[in-house]
Amino acid sequence: MVASIQTSLRSHRRQRTRPMSEINVTPMVDVMLVLLVIFMVTAPLLTVGVQVDLPKTKASLIPGFDEPLTISVNGEGTIFLQETELELAALAPRLAAITGNNPDVRIFVRGDKAISYGRVMEVMGTINAAGFRKVALVAQMPGAQATKKRER
Repeated sequence: MVASIQTSLRSHRRQRTRPMSEINVTPMVDVMLVLLVIFMVTAPLLTVGVQVDLPKTKASLIPGFDEPLTISVNGEGTIFLQETELELAALAPRLAAITGNNPDVRIFVRGDKAISYGRVMEVMGTINAAGFRKVALVAQMPGAQATKKRER
């Protein structure tokens, strides 16, 4: 009789300590939602930070999967490589250093529509003279809204 009671107690204990077969996905969903919000907030900040009022055009988009270098010329004629201000004479050596003298790197030139065409051509001529072959001008599509940061 004692042996049967002990056997029933052991089988009862095993039933209580069985692991749960359900997966709690709530913490994983919480983490994914937080990451989604972080990426949504930081993605617009990853664009080039130099404010340029681009001219409008109906040209098609340039296909490509690699991240191009961006050279911007603002309304005062100041030249920026990505977000770094530099002089025209320093542009070619800096591009060569960044790209490792790779002439197939895509380079986008963004020129403010208020500056003279000659200033943009000086920049493009310097890039071309440095040996870079894939240089393109960036313009805004006619229906697209210009994104401007407003200082308060």
